[in-house]
Amino acid sequence: MPNELFDPPALEHGTLRVVPLGGVGEIGRNMTVYELNGKLLVVDCGVLFPEETQPGVDLILPDFSYIRDRMDDVLAIVLTHGHEDHIGAVPYLLRLKNDIPLVGSGLTLALTEAKLKEHRIQPYTLQVKEGDKEQFGPYELEFVAVNHSIPDALAVAIRSEAGLVLHTGDFKMDQLPLDGRLTDLRAFARLGEEGVDLFLPDSTNADVPGFTPLERDIGPVLESVIHRSKRRVIVASFSSHVHRVQQVIDAAVANNRHVVLMGRSMVRNMGIAAELGYLEVPEGTIIDAKKAAELPDDRLVYMSTGSQGEPMAVLARMANLEHQIEVGPGDTVILASSLIPGNENAVFRVIDGLTKLGAKVVHKGNAKVHVSGHAAAGELLYCYNILQPKNVFPVHGEYRHLVANANLAIDSGVDAHRTILGEDGTVIDLRAGIARVVGQLDIGYVYVDGSSVGEITDNDLKDRRILAEEGFISIIVVVDPATGRIIVGPEIHAKGFAEDDAVFDEIKPAIAKALQEAAHNGVRDTHSLQQVIRRTVGQWVSKGYRRRPMIIPLVIEA
Repeated sequence: MPNELFDPPALEHGTLRVVPLGGVGEIGRNMTVYELNGKLLVVDCGVLFPEETQPGVDLILPDFSYIRDRMDDVLAIVLTHGHEDHIGAVPYLLRLKNDIPLVGSGLTLALTEAKLKEHRIQPYTLQVKEGDKEQFGPYELEFVAVNHSIPDALAVAIRSEAGLVLHTGDFKMDQLPLDGRLTDLRAFARLGEEGVDLFLPDSTNADVPGFTPLERDIGPVLESVIHRSKRRVIVASFSSHVHRVQQVIDAAVANNRHVVLMGRSMVRNMGIAAELGYLEVPEGTIIDAKKAAELPDDRLVYMSTGSQGEPMAVLARMANLEHQIEVGPGDTVILASSLIPGNENAVFRVIDGLTKLGAKVVHKGNAKVHVSGHAAAGELLYCYNILQPKNVFPVHGEYRHLVANANLAIDSGVDAHRTILGEDGTVIDLRAGIARVVGQLDIGYVYVDGSSVGEITDNDLKDRRILAEEGFISIIVVVDPATGRIIVGPEIHAKGFAEDDAVFDEIKPAIAKALQEAAHNGVRDTHSLQQVIRRTVGQWVSKGYRRRPMIIPLVIEA
């Protein structure tokens, strides 16, 4: 059950307030606001990708309303890493004030700047690396290396007069990482000795026992699958998963194949990664689609977007025969990614569509072609034992993940009363080593639909779902307002309800009767008469067809 809404008290001087505006109780749109002595610090600003129940929506943003009128108080936006669920909403936040410094590692800032360029925003940036310390007003920030499924990820330790906070961002503890960059447990231990007053850990895999498998285990599997493939190989992954793309490139080279990058974000991100030295590409390995058309199918690997079944991404368009590459027998498709909760149906539809076309589809369920980028329960327990935090606020996960993470904290010795289960908008105050919930804000979804931001409401989405699932019926009548007698009509047209509008012939007499009765009872205005028609048709449709279409009546007075 959602927490009951209540306003927090005025913030006392010297107390640190922590407010997640996204990412707590969901996978995506991670954003946390820290406030101390009138100054704000933002950690991450990501997007959430829409589900099937949100038709037409492109992206979902954090709810900026909490800080919209206080942008002059924001000292910096700290970005822990370059995944969309942590940087994707930065352009929309900087639209409110474009000179707030962005703080992050080299790759993280490069990916963010490329995104901002599309929005014609030139940001102020401060590049940092592990071990660096930076002061922003009352906050001293220290950056700690963490291992994740994208290079250059950082945790951030936030020191202030209120205490020490450790915000992990997304992380795992791969002991043999592809880039040799370990999660810095020595730094964690040093922070633990100093005393961590509040720990905000990644919860995404908290309900998975043991340890996340090694990333390096994926490479040999990819190489073997590509080796056995008779024709083309198409690999779908996140467009920012540099490690996975590197493994695909290595496997392609080992099998004497060229790689074609597909999807605008994939081409852009991998170009940045290669330019900065995070992606090693042997000369001549990556070719364009025009060159690929001149080569035999068994010499090609396509690296594409669309691993989550997104309808406009490359893979879904292939499955729907809407792409220049026509998948067929002998082709192999590899989904080298996890399933984000809510995307399962879309992904399985794409798998089915590709299978019907004759392709062999390899995915996490039938081969080891993906490992998670998030710490499992065993790794989180290590962190709790090393840090011994006084207070814990699990973040980055759906509610079951937050509960699992909280239970791990309690099992490791954290006081249950010092382990906080919250959601987006939960207000936590830290003072004198004690963190407590002091408020619950009403945090909503902000939908990006084409060029509009925040104009689409939940009611609009409900209407879209009804249109998509139940159909649409319009009724036009011309009436004599004095008698309610129909002069012209009713003309009834439907979309997505029945193949033949003749099915409505039997309801037309009932509409005429209802309008005459309404007029007899003194109903004259067109709005009320339209409501009469809506009720009459709605009851008939519900009783006879067990459907609830959108019904739009139009009454015109003669």
